[in-house]
Amino acid sequence: MPAPTRPSPPPLKVDTVRVVLAGTALWAIALVVLLFLGDRVDPVWTWTCVAGVVLPGLGLLIMRWQGQR
Repeated sequence: MPAPTRPSPPPLKVDTVRVVLAGTALWAIALVVLLFLGDRVDPVWTWTCVAGVVLPGLGLLIMRWQGQR
């Protein structure tokens, strides 16, 4: 395998907590919309939104526990 011709760029510094919170907020908005729609939507979509709100919370707790926050 040939050697790269130029060095790799440095990694970007990203605030992962902000990214996770933004995604969680989008899932929460989708959950509210689905709750307003009621029985007109398949319950799988509602539970998907619930998972999209709960699992990032667990992820944030794990990140805090590991000291990455």
